[in-house]
Amino acid sequence: LAAQNVKIYSTGGTQKFIEDLGIKCEAVEGVTSYPSILGGRVKTLHPKIFGGILFRRSLDEDRSQVEQYEIPKIDLVIVDLYPFEETLASGAEDAAIIEKIDVGGPSMIRAAAKNHNDVAVVADKSLYSWLTTTLKEQDGFTSLPQRREMASKAFAVTANYDKAIAEYFTEQTSLRYGENPHQTALFKGDLNKIFDKIHGKDISYNNLLDINAAVELISEYENSDPTFAILKHNNACGVATRSTLDQAYGAALAGDPISAFGGVLICNREMDETTAKEVNALFCEVVIAPGFEPTALELLKSKKNRILLDIHFENVPKCGVNERTMLGGVLCQQKDTQLGGVDGEPVLGSTTPVNEEQMNDLIFANKIVKHSKSNAIVLAKDGMMLGSGVGQTSRVDALKQAISKAESFGFDLNGAVMASDAFFPFADCVEIAHKAGISAVIQPGGSVRDQDTVDYCNANGIAMIVTGIRHFKH
Repeated sequence: LAAQNVKIYSTGGTQKFIEDLGIKCEAVEGVTSYPSILGGRVKTLHPKIFGGILFRRSLDEDRSQVEQYEIPKIDLVIVDLYPFEETLASGAEDAAIIEKIDVGGPSMIRAAAKNHNDVAVVADKSLYSWLTTTLKEQDGFTSLPQRREMASKAFAVTANYDKAIAEYFTEQTSLRYGENPHQTALFKGDLNKIFDKIHGKDISYNNLLDINAAVELISEYENSDPTFAILKHNNACGVATRSTLDQAYGAALAGDPISAFGGVLICNREMDETTAKEVNALFCEVVIAPGFEPTALELLKSKKNRILLDIHFENVPKCGVNERTMLGGVLCQQKDTQLGGVDGEPVLGSTTPVNEEQMNDLIFANKIVKHSKSNAIVLAKDGMMLGSGVGQTSRVDALKQAISKAESFGFDLNGAVMASDAFFPFADCVEIAHKAGISAVIQPGGSVRDQDTVDYCNANGIAMIVTGIRHFKH
């Protein structure tokens, strides 16, 4: 920078370091006419600094004000933020950690990135060598595309910095362990907003994964008739809707009484005594309901480790962002908030009409398959899940698994319906389903060979609804 005749401003230790190199460096205090105050908390927060960064060179009014108030024109901002995460990781006391929350630094970075049309910003030491080379090769200048890319990287730095700070202040709950006993785990968030934990042992990492899956599934039936769901390893192994809650539980349990052992149970109605008596006979990890009758609560509390959660449906997020950490970063996506039923007119379908009972079952099954791990198939009849195939590497395998599961518990698939989370690449699935007795199908469509499936349905009297909405879940 000095070789390019750049005027350099800095503060404190950085200024001294530059001057010790024999390079002229002007103190920020000389520009602002204010000393570093409040123990160094306030140094750069001043109109002459931020005016110089945010000054738009193309506007006459900005140029006039810069001249009027003698604001220096700042073309490059280089900031290395206070080491908040490093201080946190060192096990320092709260006061020391708080002092490492940079205020002026992120503000200058954001200001420079916002004004990238005129100002270059570097907020990551990994870019220092690139900047050095660029300034040498381009005679001290940067291009707009380069400044825009630098701004993008700068905003990412401040976003991650603020995220780390936010997580530090977020309520954290230590869990017994992670997915396995040798892994530590904690939950960052406020469970008390969604649940009142009434009884039972501490919630584990795996419990929370299943609880989340259960809440997302039952939320599809929040306003439906009494519905009960039983989940294991984030997938439903039993779901049923009936006129009473105890009937819904009985049908859900019948869907797969073997997998239900040690599962997570959830319903969309207050837990009554009759249902609680039946639930109490099953070994289960967690029971979730929007309220418990006093007698039902006493029954379920008879197992000291059983976790009982009173859910507040009104506080369950209806939208937002899903995040997963991987490869040293964070993968984010909008939550799948589309309804599990049929939105509007089907974009494609068979000539065989769908009757009211079939449509109810198709919507019921489609809600379940939406919350099942891909590749997924769900079979249902009369408001009850008869079988599912989840997490398979082919859709045919998922269907065969669902049929085998249903038949193993003695269910008659004649007149049942099938839901698929994604399109059928060939007609083989509807052919297999038809031979098993399936009478109606719901799927998103979108295959280049959709017509093959349509033709098979038309030729064999199978009703089909195509929603146009895929529900992959990995």
